[in-house]
Amino acid sequence: MILAIDIGNTNIVLGGYRDGQLEFTTRIATDRSLQADQYALEIAGILRLYHVESESIEGAVISSVVPSLTHSLERAVRLFAPVEPVILRHDSDTGVQVCIDNPAQLGADILASAVAVKEKWPLPAVVIDMGTATTLTALDKEGAVQGVSIMPGVFIGLDALTGRTSLLQGIALEAPARAIGKNTADSMKSGVIFGAAAMLDGMLDRFEAELGGPATCIATGGVAELIVPCCRHQIALCDTLLLDGLYLLYLRQKDKQ
Repeated sequence: MILAIDIGNTNIVLGGYRDGQLEFTTRIATDRSLQADQYALEIAGILRLYHVESESIEGAVISSVVPSLTHSLERAVRLFAPVEPVILRHDSDTGVQVCIDNPAQLGADILASAVAVKEKWPLPAVVIDMGTATTLTALDKEGAVQGVSIMPGVFIGLDALTGRTSLLQGIALEAPARAIGKNTADSMKSGVIFGAAAMLDGMLDRFEAELGGPATCIATGGVAELIVPCCRHQIALCDTLLLDGLYLLYLRQKDKQ
């Protein structure tokens, strides 16, 4: 089994691949206070739930947007499995050209997703990742990353709305029946859900114009399944996009050895 681990600002996503197939995926909360051995215990416990023995782990690959935790997770993997993790860095051989001012500034999660899209989806493409932040990444017809747009994530916007207003309370995040709300809860749902969908539609129009025509649109991330059905663009959902990219990167690195 190959472990793919993505360290995000809110969650650490863990997936296990066997013979090219994703057998399981899970999330644990990102906790910057935990040490390597504590993460090792937590991940080893999760692996036991999925009946994965440490001896069956043949390799691991890690991406991270939390630099302070990268080394901790690298050490954690070594503690419960006899492997040396592959770390995705900006200068790793990914097969994806990064055409931005400073390629080192491109997030490892964005790069991993771009690898999967270049390998598996028609190009050009726009990758939407709806996590803590919402990012849109443009890939041209050659699969090169041409640039990114970054905006506050859906939950950040909702937290700001409820935290900075006295009369607006927390709501269940779901699409209302109509855009014109008749009560406070539906009005907030309309603004959060339909507003995010309209933002994506508008940004996709701009991205496609700058790419020179229609593009394949793929969305991933925690809230994508709530927002994408409300969009007017045709957007495919792929919640394993990042992990798939990491697995492909692992195979690429091993082929070079």
